[in-house]
Amino acid sequence: MDVLVVIPTFNERANLPGLIRAILARDGYRVLVVDDNSPDGTGEAAEELAREFTGRVEVVHRTGPRGLGRSYVEGLQRALAGPADLICQMDADWSHDPGYLPDLTAAAASHDVVIGSRYLRGVSVVNWPLRRVVLSAFANRYIRLVTRLAVRDCTSGFRCWRRDALARVPLGRVVSDGYAFLVETLYEAARRGARIGEVPIIFVERREGVSKLSAGTLAESAIMPWRLIARRALER
Repeated sequence: MDVLVVIPTFNERANLPGLIRAILARDGYRVLVVDDNSPDGTGEAAEELAREFTGRVEVVHRTGPRGLGRSYVEGLQRALAGPADLICQMDADWSHDPGYLPDLTAAAASHDVVIGSRYLRGVSVVNWPLRRVVLSAFANRYIRLVTRLAVRDCTSGFRCWRRDALARVPLGRVVSDGYAFLVETLYEAARRGARIGEVPIIFVERREGVSKLSAGTLAESAIMPWRLIARRALER
């Protein structure tokens, strides 16, 4: 299998080199870095890694409005234009351990989308304050209630897609800028009959830098499930 790991970045220079080396320690994996014009030099660091790992690391330098959703749309569309059989997505801050990638890709043999789930075995999160654990758990229950998604961790950004399943998701219609992108794409995949599976992971708070979570991101995430339901109703 040819596995491409898409990693969106913004100010992750301290985390990215070690993460990419850990991913590429396994044969068959490549990396696509989508840098959101980071002022800390993350893009330059990614280019150095592309020169070091010729043919296994590619870098996209985004300009214009920033946003996790925008970065992922560009990265996933670029991935679909290439030869990858499986396309993974993960954070750049080590909260997603690359050691779980083989578990996700193995589960893709029987699923179209595989999620690295924090909530299959209780709450598997390290170094989060209690209020953030409660917020995340509540958000997932809220999303499941509104959308009827049968997934324990709807907001996990650690995923592996079969190429054909991702190609059915209308990425060009995605409207989310932030973390709501994760819910939007999962919902659209489920609507198109994707077999969604989960494997347990332990999520560890970032090693370096600061979280990109903001009040605006939370507001967009709260509204998105209702936008998806409204969109589906209009399309009937």
